Amino acid sequence: MRGYWPLILLLAAMWGASYLFIKLAVEDIPPAAMTELRVLLAGALLFAYLAWRMGATRAIAELRAAWLPCLVLGVINAAIPMGLVAWGETHIDSSVAGIAQSTVPIFTFLLAARFLPHEHVGAVRIAGVALGFLGVAALTGLDAGGGWWVIAGTLAVVLSSLSYAAGGVYGQLQIRDVAGPVLATGNMLAAALVLLPLAVLDPPRVLPGSEAVAGLVGLIVIPTFAGQLLLFRVLRLHGSRKLSIVTYLMPAFAVVYGALLLDEPVTTAMLVGFALIVVGAALASGQRFFGVRVQETPA
Repeated sequence: MRGYWPLILLLAAMWGASYLFIKLAVEDIPPAAMTELRVLLAGALLFAYLAWRMGATRAIAELRAAWLPCLVLGVINAAIPMGLVAWGETHIDSSVAGIAQSTVPIFTFLLAARFLPHEHVGAVRIAGVALGFLGVAALTGLDAGGGWWVIAGTLAVVLSSLSYAAGGVYGQLQIRDVAGPVLATGNMLAAALVLLPLAVLDPPRVLPGSEAVAGLVGLIVIPTFAGQLLLFRVLRLHGSRKLSIVTYLMPAFAVVYGALLLDEPVTTAMLVGFALIVVGAALASGQRFFGVRVQETPA
């Protein structure tokens, strides 16, 4: 599967479930410890996959050769953003986190304009980003109440978006020379190393309940293990700007999961928001839109 929309929708479906899994896990597991377990166990699964594909000796050799990009990605694409989102969701609803996370394309456009000058940016794509943001706002709404902790939690997720955008751009540059599964494995293991001191300082105080454990397992297997492999495939095939559009689609999947699994209502605002997101994502990504490819001149 190489087509843009099948890959991006599958990634959005995986990552869209992460908000639910995080919310369940941080009820009993502190954010740093939860994120440490997430990246460590996902890294172990990814290494097993890598060893299965190329053999353990070669896998270790390739990880050692790519230690620097893996370390950088482990910090900016895993440890920092995943930790910030986990901490943020102890103070805000997942819907607010979804809105804050939708700023990834904005940061990606700014960073890519500086570090990926060969990638085309035009007025139509910029308008698509703005339209997509409006769609996310209409879909989820913004909880303005709750005081300073809500503001801090929201800002934490916005900062995670900047970190994810930097990771996407850096990953696109590095994936030319390093295989995607190697980067995926190395950046998870590097993140586990970086987060270990914080996890030791704030371990779980009680034995996690079944819902927290289920949330952690789901988080490790679906958006982290499988999502990391798919992430670098999308980066290799389509680049960081088109990858960033996934942040508009994730909240829509979160609504579907809520309706099907938690009996949450589907409102008119949700449907309108979803429509705006799809249109904005199509424009911003430069893909075919109602059978017509978007053409634009540089802004």
